[in-house]
Amino acid sequence: MPFATTKDGAKLSYQVSGDGYPLMLLPGQSNNHHWWDSVRSDFEDAYRTITFDYRGTGDSDKPDEPYTTRGFALDALAVLDELGVERAHVYGTSMGGRVAQWLAADHSERLAALVLGCTSPGGAHGVERSQEVRRSLALRERAAAERALLELMYTPEWLATHPGPYRTIGDPGMPAHARRRHFAASANHDSWEALPGIVASTLVIHGADDVFNPAVNAPLLAGRIPGARLHLIPGARHAYFEEFREVAGRTVLDFLAGVAR
Repeated sequence: MPFATTKDGAKLSYQVSGDGYPLMLLPGQSNNHHWWDSVRSDFEDAYRTITFDYRGTGDSDKPDEPYTTRGFALDALAVLDELGVERAHVYGTSMGGRVAQWLAADHSERLAALVLGCTSPGGAHGVERSQEVRRSLALRERAAAERALLELMYTPEWLATHPGPYRTIGDPGMPAHARRRHFAASANHDSWEALPGIVASTLVIHGADDVFNPAVNAPLLAGRIPGARLHLIPGARHAYFEEFREVAGRTVLDFLAGVAR
């Protein structure tokens, strides 16, 4: 099992598959690389896909110390450095999209293209989920809270025909301190002032029916990043990339194919 070591000494487990130009895939909050399991093969014929387990997840170190989305971006760079990748496409979803924003804003020379999925600029300008959604996720009964999360990720029709296991509702092996640290990292994200400085070709993609990370954040991002393209998928919720795999994958692949490297 390969590991990259960060400047502060953390060991990060990473995974590589496929052939071609490098494409880094970044998962959501409190999730590891398995977030991408159901769709990774869609990219492997054209790209060398790279994932890693965030600190606090999977086989990576789990220090009990503050995490930030900007710090996760530095972790992503450590993985690219370990692999000798000087420049890559980056596709981040949910919190991974927040991490990807910092990669593009702070390290523009390392990105050819940027794809931001179901994510937000955070801070005062980002639109947060409603109190009703927050209450559903805070239910004391674990099974009820998990069901509420699933219904935010997928449509009822999908859930009725796909009984799981689900790879997008959190890493079950995470210690409690790491979950808290991930939540704080995502909650404290604010890239608004940095977004106009992004120079990478950018696609913003979002499920039109996403209320977990409200879809209104997509046009906010696209309007803030120079030249960004916007694609909303009708009927899709937060896990648009899995349930609406065909249209989402094709949209991303078509976009990446047109970007100069």
